[in-house]
Amino acid sequence: MSQQNQESTQQLPENFSELKKAVNRTADWEARLDAVQELAKIKADESIKILQYVAKADLVKKVRDAAAKQLKKMGQQVEPSEAPKGELFKDLRKIFKRIKKSLPADHTYEDFKVKLEKMRIDIYNTYEGEKGAQFDAWLKDMWETTETRK
Repeated sequence: MSQQNQESTQQLPENFSELKKAVNRTADWEARLDAVQELAKIKADESIKILQYVAKADLVKKVRDAAAKQLKKMGQQVEPSEAPKGELFKDLRKIFKRIKKSLPADHTYEDFKVKLEKMRIDIYNTYEGEKGAQFDAWLKDMWETTETRK
């Protein structure tokens, strides 16, 4: 191991492993965003690698952008992040259909929203972070256009 690698490994704070876990919490984009801010304070190869991964792969644009911004501040070159193609979760309509079918036929949008948050907090939280102020309008449209027959 080179001396530089030894130094960067030795400089890792006690909460580093917790930050690594937080940056991967699929059900909490805000925790991932906070972890990005904390990881940026650690001037170590390990934190840079994690931030590079987040800048490319996080599903929420705010988190990807924050990681890229922090990397640039650290003097790292950053490729512009591309939005994931299609839906962020595979078979999203099927998931919504299952949730709608699990509710009474006369359920409301609010019933659906609460059930989605309970059953699939990962989906709820990711889209809430990605859609921002348009989240409710998007979710209501998805609820209204998801068929339950077949």
